[in-house]
Amino acid sequence: MGYQDLDIKNYVAGTEIEFIDLKVTDLNGRLHHLTLPFSDKTLEMLMIDGVGFDGSSYGFQKVENSDMIMKPDLKTALIDPFRTAPTLSFFTRIFNTDTENTPYQFDLRNMADSTENLLNEHGIADTSMWGPEFEFYIFNDAQYSSDAKHSFFRIESDEESMGNGYHIANPFDVHDDFRDEATKILEKSGIEVKYHHHEVGNLGQQEIELYFSPLLQTADSIILGKYILHNLAKEHGLRLTFMPKPVYQQAGSGMHFHHYLLDKNGGNAFYQKGEYANLNETAMFYIGGVLKHAAALCAFTNPSTNSYKRLVPGVEAPTAINFGQGNRASCVRIPRYIKDPQLTRFEYRPPDATANPYIALSAIMLAGLDGVIKKIDPRKEGYGPYEADVFDPSIEMNYLPFSMTTALLALEKDHSFLLRNNIFSAAFIEHWIKIKNNEFNQISNWPSPIEYSMYFDL
Repeated sequence: MGYQDLDIKNYVAGTEIEFIDLKVTDLNGRLHHLTLPFSDKTLEMLMIDGVGFDGSSYGFQKVENSDMIMKPDLKTALIDPFRTAPTLSFFTRIFNTDTENTPYQFDLRNMADSTENLLNEHGIADTSMWGPEFEFYIFNDAQYSSDAKHSFFRIESDEESMGNGYHIANPFDVHDDFRDEATKILEKSGIEVKYHHHEVGNLGQQEIELYFSPLLQTADSIILGKYILHNLAKEHGLRLTFMPKPVYQQAGSGMHFHHYLLDKNGGNAFYQKGEYANLNETAMFYIGGVLKHAAALCAFTNPSTNSYKRLVPGVEAPTAINFGQGNRASCVRIPRYIKDPQLTRFEYRPPDATANPYIALSAIMLAGLDGVIKKIDPRKEGYGPYEADVFDPSIEMNYLPFSMTTALLALEKDHSFLLRNNIFSAAFIEHWIKIKNNEFNQISNWPSPIEYSMYFDL
């Protein structure tokens, strides 16, 4: 996945490609694919006419008008590392079935491009740069089931460390070889890895952090990275999960984003030496917008009921709507260790990997742009900077929503910042709120094992 203009014939020369695989994510961020036998004729047909599919199954369209078209994005060409037959894989672009085959407004990859284009349109910057952190658990086995007669989950882990697992060394870091192998596959697939290590959770929590890339490429890398990690775990007979809170009383898994902007000359558009954390006015306003809309953003960045088992005040989880240097309980953390002006940035810590990255990153950027355009100063809004304990009861503090329904209510009240240039629409937001409310109702109506433990014999 090189994001270069490729001569596909030269790219596949000597590989004996047998199939073409087209990959698309649905609204929830789950990956789907469609496979065709490879030939020059097939590839040409795909580029001109595309291939039809049922958009209702992806959550894009209603059943009564669901025909859509997908075409490969040649810049995302990749030899799939997990298919037995040599397979050329692409992410896609989605089109309508009107006479002009117009681009679908809510093609999630188009949404990402359109959002980034606003930077230049408003004279703010040229490119956005994002550095995601993959946090996940690896178990030796995981079993789970729910139906009317039984509901359970069971996990097994070979890890023996009983303390804080952060950067724990061998022999307690059981899966370091797995991370090595994953890193090599990620790098070969065009995803640059910064480092990997064991995370805090002592029953198999891992982290792999990626280098910076623009918005669309970052979102693609997240989807492809999850695909690689899940497939590699399966090959090793392991179970891997990105659930925000899979283990009771263990550290939750987030997907933090380090973030900054580049100007048209490639310089850091957030940097100003001598200001607080070397962040200029643009950066401060951008942070102000993100924090102003943080509660509504949770509907996209933390879109599962499990997300709010991680976002609990009083632990390292980022629940306080404020900013500060080095404070991991704040929504916005500014790393103290940055020495290179080109990498001056902030870290947005609430998101987790149940988010659809195309939607979540677009929403975060639209919130930041709203802050710059409206000059929302986080210092004047009472968002900090805070360097002390953000859970000190003597400090008046706002916190992120404590449930998915609260986040959806926040989005319902605060979404005008998402409507800029019709990147989101009122109908899209209404649809999102509806499907997520239905999801919440389905889960909340289901008796859980802990309820049996607490209430069965009352």
